[in-house]
Amino acid sequence: MRSLFPVSTVFRIMPVPIMTRSWRLPVILAMFASCLTFAQEPPPPETPAAAALRVRRADAEKRALFQSDEPLVLTLESNFGIVTKDRDPESTKQYPGVLKTTNASGAVDIPVELSARGNLRRNRCDFLPLRVTFSKPETKGTAFEMRGAGLKLVTHCSGGKDYEQYILREYLAYRINHIITPNSFRARLARITYVDSTKGKPITTRYAIFLEDDDDVARRLGGKVDDRKNVMFSQLHPVALAHMTIFEYMIANTDYSIMAQHNVRLVGTDVGLTYPIPYDFDISGLVSAPYGTHDPRLRLKALTDRLYRGPCIPPERMAVMLNTFRTKKPEVLDAVAAVPDMTDATRYEVKRFLNEFFDLIDRPGAVKLNLVQTCLKGGN
Repeated sequence: MRSLFPVSTVFRIMPVPIMTRSWRLPVILAMFASCLTFAQEPPPPETPAAAALRVRRADAEKRALFQSDEPLVLTLESNFGIVTKDRDPESTKQYPGVLKTTNASGAVDIPVELSARGNLRRNRCDFLPLRVTFSKPETKGTAFEMRGAGLKLVTHCSGGKDYEQYILREYLAYRINHIITPNSFRARLARITYVDSTKGKPITTRYAIFLEDDDDVARRLGGKVDDRKNVMFSQLHPVALAHMTIFEYMIANTDYSIMAQHNVRLVGTDVGLTYPIPYDFDISGLVSAPYGTHDPRLRLKALTDRLYRGPCIPPERMAVMLNTFRTKKPEVLDAVAAVPDMTDATRYEVKRFLNEFFDLIDRPGAVKLNLVQTCLKGGN
């Protein structure tokens, strides 16, 4: 049957010259593509709420403190003799100090307020974990320029080279968690010289860890910090929950409770998704701090014993979740190698411990026994 609109007729109608057979088809296809382009409707305009979320997320992502993995070199001066005596977990006392750092122009002294924090470490450690609240005008142009006012500082707990290694191990735990998922606290290592302000003399120089502000984590995830207690597994983002609880199993950490928000923060979003974000990993097999013990109700003998305390996930779905960890193995092991000043013995021990996990998730029988059959049905 003859076409109603032969190609030759089409080109006689259009105000273009007659075309040779060799390049008629490309031009025809281009014409059809143009018609389709004109037929498509433009994307809907961004709503004010969506624009605000995008701006909040971008602001948190670009926080200066977390744009580099190089350890900061700092001096922190205060009356630490008084600070380290503040053992009351209900105390809200703040102690004046000065954080000495640099910006593009040179040395900067930032007035700070220090407060003791923590639970177990607050009672067991000679040097307490701290919260550092900054005088914001002086932070401009430094790594501490940010929207919030303060940050958690994980300190070395006690003297001796072993405690230096525990801090480096805990820093590695934060790094691994962030490799597995962005639903995690970012961490920055710092080499801090602590100075007694009453004498003007250095006390010690040790590694410490600055943790991302809770509100910045929430902004990156497009939500807000959620302080609710007794939140069940079914109320949480299923993939984020699986990643978190498998990660805790990976590092052999049982010292957390989502329902009590113990060593876990929740981030809720406007679309109804709630993300669990873990922190404080000193009582884990990966870190193996000497003051740590498992809850005796768990009947675990050593800190390095693993116990899955996550939701029940069907085997085929669990395989998908574990594949995320499997594909991240090279990056995780590279992170071990990248931690500065970790001793060869510590590095060897940490790699061996992590490889035990990676070996286990490659054995279906072991996965069934250790991750599928030991799950919790409601929450923890």
